[in-house]
Amino acid sequence: MITEHDNYYLKQEEPYKSCLLVLKDIILGLDAEITPEWKYGLPFFYYKKKMFCYFWKDKKTQDPYIGICRGNEIEHYLLEAGDRKRIKIFRVNPNEDIDVKSLKEILNLAIQRY
Repeated sequence: MITEHDNYYLKQEEPYKSCLLVLKDIILGLDAEITPEWKYGLPFFYYKKKMFCYFWKDKKTQDPYIGICRGNEIEHYLLEAGDRKRIKIFRVNPNEDIDVKSLKEILNLAIQRY
């Protein structure tokens, strides 16, 4: 049975689909306690049963980003707060290589907050 979480990826067009699938694998590969969930109509990831991060698209550019749920507690030059109080985002250009090293660094900093 295909879950809503899986169906989200299947409905995306390239290069977004491939980009999001790689990001999903990176996130799930960080820790066995990270689980995929479907919340607020978005693909979320939980860490120890608490909201950890999610995928969404920028309204202007339509490029995907990862919203880090406790991002306000993390300082990293690649994270943007914008008008958000608790969440910071990590932007991803689906047409370029993902900065996997920085992404893992950011996500590991987030894991330390739980």
